[in-house]
Amino acid sequence: MAVITISRQFGAGGKTLGGKIAKCLGYAFVDEEIIEKVAERAQVSTNWVQSVENEAGGWLMNFINSLVSKSFMERILNGSKGYIDEDVYVQTLREVIHQIAEQDNCVILGRGGQFILKDQKNVFHLLLVAEKEDRIKFMETHYSMPPTQAKNIINIHDKRRYNLLRRFEAENYEQASLYDLVINMSKTPVDKAVDIACKMISR
Repeated sequence: MAVITISRQFGAGGKTLGGKIAKCLGYAFVDEEIIEKVAERAQVSTNWVQSVENEAGGWLMNFINSLVSKSFMERILNGSKGYIDEDVYVQTLREVIHQIAEQDNCVILGRGGQFILKDQKNVFHLLLVAEKEDRIKFMETHYSMPPTQAKNIINIHDKRRYNLLRRFEAENYEQASLYDLVINMSKTPVDKAVDIACKMISR
């Protein structure tokens, strides 16, 4: 009985590995469902939540946030939701991930789960890394992307990940000591990585 968070460099196979670990252990695999739960709790559309994720730390989100002050929105909404910016997103994300973790027996992919649940008992934190060339090849193979597109997408997502995790005051988010297990996917086949993770958690 445990909760597993998976943090990963984009293209290191986090979704693939997370799904396989969940199947091995008989756990629920939680990824896009987090967007739906954040949207439901904030009373906004899933598209709005995705736009906040995609623009985290970007010039457009900073510009939007500068137009309308948070205190002004809180007065209009009387403390209810129906509006989301980066601050509301992070606050709601914390609430949602804690709620998911309370159900136990789940694998949570990304979105700062390793920091949100860092003080929780019976939570295992995994970090997946890989050489950039291998991440590009992974995107080419699994998502039928040409090399240039794969490289561009990896660069974009690496930047988004950095911007999101900054909100958790996590500048050095790939520091090995933050995790229970770090797997280099450039040197570890997926099935072997699944076996390592499942054995560690089962013990």
